[in-house]
Amino acid sequence: MKYDLDRAKWDSSNCKCLMVIKASIEDPIRGSIPECTTTTEYIKKVESQFTGSSKAYASTLIKKLVNEKYTGGGISEHILKMSNTTSKFKPMDMGLKDEFLVHLIFASLPKEYETFVVNYNLQPDKWDIEKLIAMCVPEEKRLKSSHGDSVNHVKENKKKNFNNKNAKPQGKPQWDNSSSSKSQGKAP
Repeated sequence: MKYDLDRAKWDSSNCKCLMVIKASIEDPIRGSIPECTTTTEYIKKVESQFTGSSKAYASTLIKKLVNEKYTGGGISEHILKMSNTTSKFKPMDMGLKDEFLVHLIFASLPKEYETFVVNYNLQPDKWDIEKLIAMCVPEEKRLKSSHGDSVNHVKENKKKNFNNKNAKPQGKPQWDNSSSSKSQGKAP
């Protein structure tokens, strides 16, 4: 008799748990999961349904990491962004070594950093992410200061037609690339 009462309580709890779990899952996903009699069985079906998607997620992360390119905006932010992407591999038991990540980051840098990368490759020691950031930030500042400021001016050759007031000016705009190496108060 006690067993029947305990079993009735368990069945009621199991039914309520299944309803809560199913209510928290979106309809299209819920429809793809087979019906189960116990909550434990249902959770295992959900897990098995989405095991393959972790492989797709890993592929997406790898493509993102390999195709990542530094486009400006702070070298340390770029390095941390790539490091954050690699940290997402650890829960999938696919962690990447720091040495590999350092080489991926170097591959993502533009040609201006080519000499910097060659100097790293000639050194016998290997860097971790912290050392890479510590070395790249001064290099970024050096590169910015060596480029100087550049100004582009647009000149328009206008031939005015005084006889026709509605006529448009003739001639094409010409680009005048003038470089000024004024630091404008910025420290190198």
